[in-house]
Amino acid sequence: MKPIDLHPDRLFPADPSVRDLARALYATVQDLPIVSPHGHTDPQWYADDPAFPDAAGLLITPDHYVFRMLYSQGIPMEDLGIPRRDGKPVEQDSRKIWRLFASNYHLFRGTPTRMWLDHAFRTVFGMEERLSAESADRYFDRINAALATPAFRPRALFERFNIEVIATTESPLDPLAHHRKIRDSGWKGRVITAYRPDPVVDPEFEGFRDNVAQLGALTGENTATWAGYLAAHRNRRAFFRSMGATSTDHGHPTARTADLAPAECQRLLDRALAGTIDAEDAELFRAQILTEMAAMSVDDGLVMQIHPGSFRNHNPQLFRDYGRDKGADIPTPTDYVHALRPLLGKLGNERNLTVILFTLDETSYSRELAPLAGHYPILKLGPSWWFHDSPEGMLRFREQVTETAGFYNTVGFNDDTRAFLSIPARHDVARRIDCRFLATLVREHRLGEDEAFELAPELAYRLAKRAYRL
Repeated sequence: MKPIDLHPDRLFPADPSVRDLARALYATVQDLPIVSPHGHTDPQWYADDPAFPDAAGLLITPDHYVFRMLYSQGIPMEDLGIPRRDGKPVEQDSRKIWRLFASNYHLFRGTPTRMWLDHAFRTVFGMEERLSAESADRYFDRINAALATPAFRPRALFERFNIEVIATTESPLDPLAHHRKIRDSGWKGRVITAYRPDPVVDPEFEGFRDNVAQLGALTGENTATWAGYLAAHRNRRAFFRSMGATSTDHGHPTARTADLAPAECQRLLDRALAGTIDAEDAELFRAQILTEMAAMSVDDGLVMQIHPGSFRNHNPQLFRDYGRDKGADIPTPTDYVHALRPLLGKLGNERNLTVILFTLDETSYSRELAPLAGHYPILKLGPSWWFHDSPEGMLRFREQVTETAGFYNTVGFNDDTRAFLSIPARHDVARRIDCRFLATLVREHRLGEDEAFELAPELAYRLAKRAYRL
């Protein structure tokens, strides 16, 4: 049997003196509650508390980190049970899907996905042998047996994982019925929503015109007028706040912002609703929306998150056959200095506004993002995100932004995941890497040891709570 290697000193430096301090710092934060202020888990899990379907349905088909790698090696999506838009048949035999995954588990060597999965296999299901084609059936049977018990229902795992609060992400068109059911159930787990308006702010989003009409119907506002359209957003934001939301989230292609006159905004809205808007004006419309959303956040206190720089659905065939979020999103270069200036010129000095910036363009860390956050009171830097949610990505982030933005213009860690069982693993990696970074600063005589022990829980827990007003 080849064992799963979860070494207690994993991700710590090789130098013994630095490693010893990193280990001591980690001991103070490893058991802190998890604050997960931005993610994509399904609120229905917590509302209905159903048993998860099986090993494949829990760990493969919902996780684009997993099937993205397999697809890159020529494994068809149908063979992994990924539903098609046209309803054509896909593999339904979960054991067969699991065996295919297990026989290709070697593809994940050296990746964060491998660390997250091994962590879940060992700590959640008690597996001691490494996943392989030979051990696939033993894994499948053991995981499925566990999932059939009450201890592995979503609410029980939420409590076992020591999650203090988790935020899901919903469209303004969502009635938030699952969140209401959670609230009415009497369960003590804190699950909140976040306002993600992409379907009604992006003219290039499929169904945009119908989505905006539905927004008007929900709010009683005339969303064909710019004033009514903005009023509808304010209405839905207030509803989301009443259901626990503390943040908004904006997944725009770029970080571009604008500060246009109302007449120009109306012109753009007219063209968007008529379906005659071109790509440049669609980008200008999204740019204006970011500034409008920031202004609304000044009034209602919702923390604003901007996640730009992904070329979404890059593979047209995959998008046509399977839809969004199927592992075909690709990072692009992102300008922040010029793109954000209209918003910052209008609102950058507000004291009641927090804008958290994320990037997939690491070249912007020290050149743009750290200097911007190190100056403007409204700006904070989100952690290394998505493709860079890795030990190397986390270290690059700390090394490049700390010198200019410091620690307190960052917001700790968030896991940004659909894969529920990866949440503890992701936070554990972040805590280990931050302790490694702090220990290195101490041993280089750049930080007092007492300061490192003060900073460790800030990075692991407190900064996220403060930044997201939790």
